[in-house]
Amino acid sequence: MLALSATPVWAQQLEPRAYSNVPVGLNFLVAGYTYSTGGLATDPATPLQNAALEIHAPLVAYARSFDAWGKSAKFDAVLAAGCLSGTAEADGVPVLRDICGGLDPAFRVTVNFYGAPALSLAEFRSYRQDLIAGASLQVIAPYEQYDPERLVNLGTNRWTFKPE
Repeated sequence: MLALSATPVWAQQLEPRAYSNVPVGLNFLVAGYTYSTGGLATDPATPLQNAALEIHAPLVAYARSFDAWGKSAKFDAVLAAGCLSGTAEADGVPVLRDICGGLDPAFRVTVNFYGAPALSLAEFRSYRQDLIAGASLQVIAPYEQYDPERLVNLGTNRWTFKPE
């Protein structure tokens, strides 16, 4: 019922409670679907203007919590596919793009270094969360669809390292 009553939302890539303490040894499996429509943020040097795109992207993710030097930590991986269609102007000429394929996979390691001890499920029951500080590194690998002749692609054709 909740899935059928979903409404559009505006968001950015930010995982709520990304650094929250969780019991060590838990596995998470997530399936999701994203839909995006609208313009495109590009480098001003790119000859692409007035983009109107629609993107449908199902995804599957896996995460596992573990003990890192006595503190809670987590590894996660996200695999997604997508279909992109839309129009834009390239150097003033109308262009159309319609493509389906894989998106670049993302991997992240999150380690808490203050206030989030590594706890078993039994120990976690009596844990009361307070201030937590941590860090993460996300790596996105250039693996999927990329066409250097096109201005808009599903893949990026570059490695991305995102520390937080």
